[in-house]
Amino acid sequence: MQAPAVGGVSAPRGGGKTIRLPQGASLTDFAEKIGANPASLVAIMMHLGKMVTATQSVDPDDLMSLGLELDFDVQVVSPEDEDRALLESFDIEYGEDEGGEEHLQSRPPVVTVMGHVDHGKTKLLDAVRHANVQAGEAGGITQHIGAYQVETEVDGEKRAITFIDTPGHEAFTAMRARGADTTDLVVLVVAADDGVKPQTTEAIDHATAAGVPIVVAVNKIDVEGADPNRVRAQLTEYGLVAEEFGGQTQFVDVSARERINIDGLLEAIVLTADAELDLKANPDMPAQGSAIEAHLDKGRGAVATVLVQRGTLRVGDSIVCGVAHGRVRAMLDENLENITEAGPSRPVEVLGLAAVPGAGDNFLVVEDDRIARQIADKRVARKRNAELLKSRKSSSLEELFKDLERGERQELLLILKGDVSGSVEALEDSLLKIDVGEEVNLRIIRRGVGAITQDDVNLSLASEGAVIIGFNVRPERNAQELADREGVDIRYYSIIYQAIEEIEAALKGMLKPEFEEVQLGQAEIREIFKVPRIGSVAGSMVTSGIIQRNAKARLVRDGVVVADNLTVSSLRRFKDDATEVREGFECGIGVGYNDIKLGDVIECFEMREKPRD
Repeated sequence: MQAPAVGGVSAPRGGGKTIRLPQGASLTDFAEKIGANPASLVAIMMHLGKMVTATQSVDPDDLMSLGLELDFDVQVVSPEDEDRALLESFDIEYGEDEGGEEHLQSRPPVVTVMGHVDHGKTKLLDAVRHANVQAGEAGGITQHIGAYQVETEVDGEKRAITFIDTPGHEAFTAMRARGADTTDLVVLVVAADDGVKPQTTEAIDHATAAGVPIVVAVNKIDVEGADPNRVRAQLTEYGLVAEEFGGQTQFVDVSARERINIDGLLEAIVLTADAELDLKANPDMPAQGSAIEAHLDKGRGAVATVLVQRGTLRVGDSIVCGVAHGRVRAMLDENLENITEAGPSRPVEVLGLAAVPGAGDNFLVVEDDRIARQIADKRVARKRNAELLKSRKSSSLEELFKDLERGERQELLLILKGDVSGSVEALEDSLLKIDVGEEVNLRIIRRGVGAITQDDVNLSLASEGAVIIGFNVRPERNAQELADREGVDIRYYSIIYQAIEEIEAALKGMLKPEFEEVQLGQAEIREIFKVPRIGSVAGSMVTSGIIQRNAKARLVRDGVVVADNLTVSSLRRFKDDATEVREGFECGIGVGYNDIKLGDVIECFEMREKPRD
């Protein structure tokens, strides 16, 4: 039924009818749902104060406002629900429904190895592969495919274990954020001579967030200074208590370099999986699983390493994986040998896809190539619309009160990083004592020591906008670039009460900062000169921005602020005084601080008045 709409434009009245639209939908999509002319909806949007074209992606809030104007109940469907509805339209079910108990069979555990960067993850993976490869095959073991399966003997029975060889816990969480819960168990590698490091605790955070059991491999027991018991004692602080201390976590002392006790580690993995997990899958259904990694090969086209999670994948199957589709032309195992089928927990390299899928994309087998192509095409269109919309919400503290007024934000998430653990704990305790009633919560999702890393920024993104607090620490270069690109808010403090006051003001919706720090430039110290009556002068290369005489400065060493409240008291180019030196030029810098070292970074900044809204 037609009824006069706003501004004299005629459009159907909905009578409260519900309309489901995907994220990134246009006014043309809306018009098709209600049988209207898109031009009339454009006119109504203009009346509402929004200039939108018929084919432009529209913000979900604006779609709902338009629905209210026309008496329709508009529901903007999440990408996950939209994808589920898409599969249901083809009578395809994706998920955990695998039939009755009689259809399920035991499957091998899927293991991810995590830990600090220098503690021997790669060497341990190599040792595991060596232990499983016969002498005649030893030459080919380096040609693995990013995931592989090994066998070990436990209580006289052959047991298989699948290892996923990811670049680190960043990739682990990135895949989880995409819905790829591929890992059953985590092996945490800790060096016996080095103990718990920041990346060790990060790995524990990620594994705990995933809710998977942890087996600790205490590596490098053969090197001088190794103390496995110290590692056990340190990890009790993080909830990992060894069985010999009365806990539940299995600790295995190994040497990846000397290949000592690798079999013991494999046995511990199997025993932990048996004790804590009931790993079963239906091998007789169409295959489903996740892509571990993918790349474009010049000779073979799109190549994807996939992990079959349920069902059996066979050569000739039609599959769709994210926005890619195709027919399985060939499958290769970890030794690059052709195989014809792969059951649950089996990783294989698949050839035959028309495009390169993303890591973590789910794959499934469908009836024929036509259905696979239709599903992939619809996903491509949805992805394009989402990219056009780019409607990420702001996560800055200034936006918190505005979000609260709109009823959108009920919780402020924080990631704390500091120079020493005592400062971080003190800051955390003080922040958690802030009382602002029941209106809003404050939750700290990570605290750690050291420079702000790319992993911290990724965790902020995965948690939908956690604010990162840096106390006497700075971000690594790649972390800063990612934060700038993704709009993640990073706050820097050197005095605890300033951080507390600003967070409390944000929580109460009273944050009105008058000044903000603006970074002018950075210079890396390449040489150190001792000048009589002046002290140490830093022979430096300006790596970004400009260094200005009399500007404020701080000294950063390995991502940690070692001296603050400094001033660029002298600045020289060769023998001449300079007022500023730009990026790419060398100069001598004096900041009135003598304890400088090669590789230190001098940050130059100024405080600028911030205009109020």
